[in-house]
Amino acid sequence: MTAVTVTDRSALAAALRELKLSGMLGTLDARLAQAHAGELGHLDFLQVLCQDEISRRESMSLQRRIRRARFETQATLEGFDFGTSPKLPAAQIRDLAALRWLHARESVILYGPVGVGKSHIAQSLGHLAIRHGADVRFLKTSRALAHLAGGHADHTWHKRLGELARPAVLILDDFAMRELTAAQADDLYELITERAGGSLVLTSNRAPQDWYPLFPNPVVAESLLDRVINNSHQVFMTGPSYRPRKRPGKRVTTTAREATQ
Repeated sequence: MTAVTVTDRSALAAALRELKLSGMLGTLDARLAQAHAGELGHLDFLQVLCQDEISRRESMSLQRRIRRARFETQATLEGFDFGTSPKLPAAQIRDLAALRWLHARESVILYGPVGVGKSHIAQSLGHLAIRHGADVRFLKTSRALAHLAGGHADHTWHKRLGELARPAVLILDDFAMRELTAAQADDLYELITERAGGSLVLTSNRAPQDWYPLFPNPVVAESLLDRVINNSHQVFMTGPSYRPRKRPGKRVTTTAREATQ
């Protein structure tokens, strides 16, 4: 390939900017140097420039989906220390990482005592789903219900419901923490119904069978919870608290109660 003059390079860069091909623009000098050194032929030069643009767009799309998910932390399964407790169902959690539940439009329920890493695993699964092209949204259950309740006041309820129903994966953290009001139960019922065909990831301190009494209307509870529970992968997580190990410089101790769990 013949040497590229400054004028040629400037004209090409201007054309790439006009076409919004900044991925190509960002690696143009390096690719031109490779071509000039004889490492790339004409077609190779064009192919690697196109791949640079594809990689940039994929990276930008990934970052946008991560921002839209609104995770509390950038948790990943790679960053989770399964050695914190031999009681954690590591094999079951790693099996969920294959995302067969997502492709089957099934749900995941992570339940167990406070602090064992349920939220970390839930967000990790969400991060994995995003890497595979899915849209994800993470919320505390109380905030999701407050968000829907606000829609009744300003007449944006249907819009807000659509926002929560749209993502392929909706993560509701701290599900079934307390008794629901009739209005909250109705909103939750509408949300689950609207999301038919989408996946839920729920974390809870209560076992699924203990959720039913939290609903004021048993009929609503049966209709909603049977739909969720019967279409879910349930993972019981127990063991010593995972949280102290995430704080740098803190000495980790195990209480007598944790040691006997």
